[in-house]
Amino acid sequence: MPKPLVMTISHELGKEEAKRRLQNGVGQMRAQLAPLTSSLDHHWMEDRLTFHMVALGQRIAGHIDVLEEAVRVELQLPGVLGWLGEKIGRRIQRQASLMLEKPKQPS
Repeated sequence: MPKPLVMTISHELGKEEAKRRLQNGVGQMRAQLAPLTSSLDHHWMEDRLTFHMVALGQRIAGHIDVLEEAVRVELQLPGVLGWLGEKIGRRIQRQASLMLEKPKQPS
């Protein structure tokens, strides 16, 4: 079994706002991944989003835990996708950080 790819992304939003933003962002992620995936299923259970997808013929499973000051992402990347783990991780971290970025206050 491949070693999971684990990332922690800090935020200053609080758990409820971070979860709301992630819930709203799932539709955008689905649209961005559509050309690469043949299926994408997800569901929320309390503060955990669990998902499964098939991308490039490989089944990917993972979950996202929403915490008060961070979001923890864990992915199981099989086969060839495991070799691309670092690159995939950077992209996920960048997208999640954009979703969780606190809006700047007007000066």
